Amino acid sequence: MSNTVDINVHHVTRVEGHGNIVLRARDGKIEKVEWQVPEAPRFFEAMVRGRPWSDIQTIVSRICGICSITHSFAGTKAVEDALGIEVSKQADKLRHMTHYAEYMQSHILHVGYLAVPDLLGAKSVVPLVATHGDAVKTVIRLHRAANEWSDWLAGRTTHPVTIKPGGFSRNFSDSEVREWKARLEKEVVPDLKAIAGVVLSLADKLPAFERPTEYMALTHPDYYTYYHGKITSTDTDEEVDIHEFERVVNEYVSPQSTAKWTKWHRDSYAVGALARFNNNADQLLPLAAETAGKLGLKKGCGNPYMNNVAQVVECVQAVEHALQLMDELLTAGLKEETLPDVKVRAGEGVGCVEAPRGILFHRYVFDKKGRCERANICIPTNQNHANIQKDFEALVPGIIDRPQDEIRLMMEMLVRAYDPCISCSTHYLDVEFV
Repeated sequence: MSNTVDINVHHVTRVEGHGNIVLRARDGKIEKVEWQVPEAPRFFEAMVRGRPWSDIQTIVSRICGICSITHSFAGTKAVEDALGIEVSKQADKLRHMTHYAEYMQSHILHVGYLAVPDLLGAKSVVPLVATHGDAVKTVIRLHRAANEWSDWLAGRTTHPVTIKPGGFSRNFSDSEVREWKARLEKEVVPDLKAIAGVVLSLADKLPAFERPTEYMALTHPDYYTYYHGKITSTDTDEEVDIHEFERVVNEYVSPQSTAKWTKWHRDSYAVGALARFNNNADQLLPLAAETAGKLGLKKGCGNPYMNNVAQVVECVQAVEHALQLMDELLTAGLKEETLPDVKVRAGEGVGCVEAPRGILFHRYVFDKKGRCERANICIPTNQNHANIQKDFEALVPGIIDRPQDEIRLMMEMLVRAYDPCISCSTHYLDVEFV
């Protein structure tokens, strides 16, 4: 073991945004270990102030280029909640399907392009084209299919244009649904099985690290949810209404982060694919449950590196549920629908959905003219920062005698396992421009 370990990663690669890893140890004694977020705050809560309710989705979809559909839904659901706007069962099913397109976009991008290179000892996905060409092509096909799925329902690949309070700005036909159902069955499902096989072949390369953790997610009595439900965690039987989310997230300021940290029953909690799995695994559909079993993912898993495996399982779940919804829509027959007339009023609303990276909250207050007076947006990565720090504190003592490059890689892999969207998480409240 070297006398001194000095690691300063500025910034971690293959994540969105800027995050730093700092570790200093002398003679096996750790002097400093920190997960730092230096990203500049982005002030989206301030951007929406004074804007009409009809502008909210357009603005907040720009919070993230990867999770723009999720932010659109959280913002739109908050507007609908505040103004009493109803959504039809048909539109609700189409929204679920739109959400699933983004799940596959995000999860496949992360697992295939950002996480797997670590397991194969590569700096990026580019060298894998020569050594694992078939797997890379499968990832590309799946990502393209997800993009085109989004194009169909959301109007384009990112920053959707069809999602509106009350439904969609366009109608969809039975023939479109049949076409996509056939594509998912014939192309996407086989490719997902192939990717699961690749991940299985590399599973032994995931670090064997466990830490008792609180996992927080939405839950719903009827299905594995990403869109509707109440808040719960593995530390409680309580199910909290989304309108009370502030008492769950308990945001506070950390001096090492421009993003706020959160905690609930412990000093930190985790959100994301593994959190959803640990809370809702019993509701997985058959193929997703089979995939989890083959990959060795079991409810109660406390290894953050297994979040990558949970993302693969969730891709299968999303496609499997989308196929069910398509069958239901085709059985009923898609009907032409128009957006409802909105009666503008003063009100306050909350929208909550599960982003690929974890649970997302939007709250807005509108005046009697429908202009936004106040906003609070709590991002998934914001909720994971404290947990990454606690993971570091538990991980590093057990690996401090290893070569410095190996320690650095394991710490970078841990950050990447959370699939953080660091830019999105840097939000401040009560901003005043003078």
